Amino acid sequence: MLGVGRTTNDGKLVEHESVVLREKGDHLEYEAHPSGQPQAVFVSKELTTDRVVFENLAHDFPQRVGYQRRGDATLLAWVEGTDNGRPRRIEFPYRRVPCDQQSPQ
Repeated sequence: MLGVGRTTNDGKLVEHESVVLREKGDHLEYEAHPSGQPQAVFVSKELTTDRVVFENLAHDFPQRVGYQRRGDATLLAWVEGTDNGRPRRIEFPYRRVPCDQQSPQ
């Protein structure tokens, strides 16, 4: 599976990332290609019907990437780990919207 994300500010592209998700043996691999950084591969450590957590303890930050479905219309994504010796977690809440709904400005 392929995914692409982008971050904008004032209508301008700030950063982008492509992701490749694939089965490898008995686990999943999350291969991230962030803009301006080398690629990183994270291996699934937790996998249920509603939650998946990928991990790469050798990576600088993040060391974990996770997704958790909350009902039929919301998803919580996060990155976490240690950054400069301190624990850090960044969450990205998503909710389902109709395709014809415009994004908030």
